[in-house]
Amino acid sequence: MYGVVISVDGMRKRYGSKTALDGIRLEVAPGRVHGLLGPNGAGKTTVVRILTTLTAMDEGSALVDGIDVRADPARVRMRIGLVGQYSTVDEELTGWQNLELYARLHHLPARRARTRARELLERFGLGEAAGRRVCTYSGGMRRRLDIAASMVRAPSVLFLDEPTTGLDPRGRGQVWDSVRELVAEGTTVLLTTQYLDEADQLADRVTVLDRGRVIAEAAPRELKSRLGGDRIDVIVREPGQLERAGELLTGAVGGAVHLDPETNTASIGVTDRLAALDNLVRALRSAPVELADIELRQPTLDEAFLALTGDGDRR
Repeated sequence: MYGVVISVDGMRKRYGSKTALDGIRLEVAPGRVHGLLGPNGAGKTTVVRILTTLTAMDEGSALVDGIDVRADPARVRMRIGLVGQYSTVDEELTGWQNLELYARLHHLPARRARTRARELLERFGLGEAAGRRVCTYSGGMRRRLDIAASMVRAPSVLFLDEPTTGLDPRGRGQVWDSVRELVAEGTTVLLTTQYLDEADQLADRVTVLDRGRVIAEAAPRELKSRLGGDRIDVIVREPGQLERAGELLTGAVGGAVHLDPETNTASIGVTDRLAALDNLVRALRSAPVELADIELRQPTLDEAFLALTGDGDRR
């Protein structure tokens, strides 16, 4: 189909009496990052496993780069790269040895394998660490090596299944930069992630799954706009004052307030930002609440996600 690299229609998958996927429809445009979001158990990884030919669907159809995953799985595997949740590189080998091994496993001639390994190490910023054993790499470096290994055959479609799980902010940023570079060069990426800020940073469009069904699909900014208006955050210095801050917000603005004890933050949606701030400041002047900060901001993708899926916990 012109203009679509991944096309899914009516995908269903059951495991015994449990329905993992219930009629999924999905289209991914070329040269873009498409985020696949959902609570635990929503079906994200099952979709990826079917599209990468690791699991067979029960019903429906799916094309990857114009190839039917059921009719010609071998050709599909030649066009794709896959980075799963856990590192697959050998920690006792060097970065160079890992990539050369992957290239040979993909049937590249010895000379071409060495050249390709060198190209990928430089491309992913691992040239200086090429001769070090992977066990000495940071988390971000290992994930970049994983992505490099998946690109040995220069696939047109790359599947990233929660690629930054467990990484610190610097490691996540390194992986994000690598993904952006690949997309700039024309690679299409299907990304599953539990980090909503990751999807907000990388994805041009997101599909939200819940209980095996698509419940929303839009650009991240469109999903956030569905919440309407802005939000006011009130951050208190003392945890014991959080509930009182929430009561003040409700009284001054009206509507449902969200309390986050981990950050001592009370948050509420507003439609008229100036009037809401004015009312809140008036209420706070006479209130025995010591504030650390007040913030007026746009909704986050996390808030849009929770509004769509509830608490998001399906463990």
